[in-house]
Amino acid sequence: MANEPVAHLRARFDAPSASVPRGVVGDTKYNMPRELWYEIKIPGDYRALSEEYGVSPVMARLLHNREVQGREAVRSFLAADDTDKAYSYEKLPDIDKCTDILEKKIRAGARIRVIGDYDIDGVCSTYILTHGLHKLGAAVDYAIPHRINDGYGLNDRLIREASDAGVDCIITCDNGIAAAPQIRLAHELGMTVIVTDHHEVPYHMSGDERVEDMPDADAIVDIKRADSKYGFTEICGAQVAFKVLAAICDRLGDRSREAMKGLLEFAAFASIGDIMPLTGENRHLVKAGLMKLKETKNKGMRALIRAQQIEGKDLEPYHVGFILGPCINATGRLATAENAYELLATEDDAMAEKLAGMLYAMNEDRKDMTDKGVKKAFEMSDIEPYLSDRVLVIYLPDTHESIAGIIAGKVREHTGKPTFVLTDGEGCIKGSGRSIDEYDMHGAMTEVSDLFDRFGGHRMAAGLSLADGVTPEDFRKRINQTCRLTESDLDIKVRFDLQLPFSFVSTELAEDIERLGPFGMGNTKPLFAAKDVRLYNMKLIGKNSSILRCSAKDASGRTVSAVCFRDGNALMQLAETKRTVKLLYSIEINEYMGRRDVQIRMEHFC
Repeated sequence: MANEPVAHLRARFDAPSASVPRGVVGDTKYNMPRELWYEIKIPGDYRALSEEYGVSPVMARLLHNREVQGREAVRSFLAADDTDKAYSYEKLPDIDKCTDILEKKIRAGARIRVIGDYDIDGVCSTYILTHGLHKLGAAVDYAIPHRINDGYGLNDRLIREASDAGVDCIITCDNGIAAAPQIRLAHELGMTVIVTDHHEVPYHMSGDERVEDMPDADAIVDIKRADSKYGFTEICGAQVAFKVLAAICDRLGDRSREAMKGLLEFAAFASIGDIMPLTGENRHLVKAGLMKLKETKNKGMRALIRAQQIEGKDLEPYHVGFILGPCINATGRLATAENAYELLATEDDAMAEKLAGMLYAMNEDRKDMTDKGVKKAFEMSDIEPYLSDRVLVIYLPDTHESIAGIIAGKVREHTGKPTFVLTDGEGCIKGSGRSIDEYDMHGAMTEVSDLFDRFGGHRMAAGLSLADGVTPEDFRKRINQTCRLTESDLDIKVRFDLQLPFSFVSTELAEDIERLGPFGMGNTKPLFAAKDVRLYNMKLIGKNSSILRCSAKDASGRTVSAVCFRDGNALMQLAETKRTVKLLYSIEINEYMGRRDVQIRMEHFC
């Protein structure tokens, strides 16, 4: 693949329409572009569209590339305060059953227990439901499974403990759709069960027909149900919980405003942390939620923001996904996620500071453990038989099972292949997987379901426990035997919007681009191509001297300030040996000492 001819790559340009080609470049190991560029000029129709939309020709193309077309669609997409994109909770499956049950339980004073999960989405959805139901007068408490002792989702211990505590109704969040045996046990013990979830419904094939295996819960609010009328299937568990709470608030009426106050930011936080695509209603939710998060009244979240020294900053998905979110996840990985829940729930300033400091320290420990596991996994992925496999199954027996998913994600980025990382868990071999767009990981696992004691997840990520007697090698062979990925599916692709000379780079364009955000999964920041770029005034900075700051000049004659966070050492060496380089870059505003200056961020190079 490394020597694949340019002509073959050129045939794989992604073109949303015949008039709007976009470049695709890729490399099998380092995710850097090859010697391949596609010059795109701004045709006259984009100048016409720019006048119609009230944006620059470059912005008109960027919007068109994102399939945003028409004056009203552009207005809606760019409106920072647009909240009409949320789908009504009335379209959620079983929402009437769910609210009927909750209304009766609240009015009767019955004990309700929310059972969540130990990741960002699970913690946030647990907090949303527990806090909101409490404000509505419910007798409500919560439980979160322990990652090591319990594993994912409902289990018999949690059900029996709820029964022993006199719980009348269990409501799950971010789990439950695959817990049929546990829900049967709850019913046998006399409890009502409501499932709120966003994961794929388990199924089996009857001939060519896909038959869902839904648990026998009293209400199942899951947007992935085949009979769901909800218009958007890529919302997280916390957003499902938020909409369920909105439904019961509307039912009860007078106390609804207080119950919902301050919770939207946590639905947005979870949407980013659970890597939901920032398209459709998610984009608008996250945009509104980040503004609220910056001014949050939640004592625990404020303390965590202070601990990470980002207080007062304009928060972006990056801050949630890579700074704040990992702290919430860390305690669920290394201790108990109840620490994260208590951080969000506390009303005591001193306790908030203590818990925030604890989560920060745990995340630092988690980083060290992850680095060691990633190094070993990278070494294994570059040797046979893994080098020839289309789906990687890497067994790291001594690695802490809680970081298997993080390592799998790093290996997937490194290789471009769907990756499972397996570890020795409590009494069995456990693992987590991270996928690529072309591979339905949950569907692939369903084809070999006999290998698992338990498994679950969705298209892009999954968790599993191998059945007794099944070895990692058994799993590696079977999952590859059933894999239908082609060689072209496994090419790492980097898509850019258009070739843009530095003469177009300006503060005004950078501010326009910010209006396309927030950026993340499904709505990536615009990337531009530049060739014949000369770098000078180069200086390595940062903790490990890995960040490159320099000046960059292209064939247009314009010089811009530039920074490279992605392996600045390699770019500096390349620029010292070649007269000019080719770049994929983004445009941003650099704020320093009260000044706002435009700069480019060099993302890929050759």
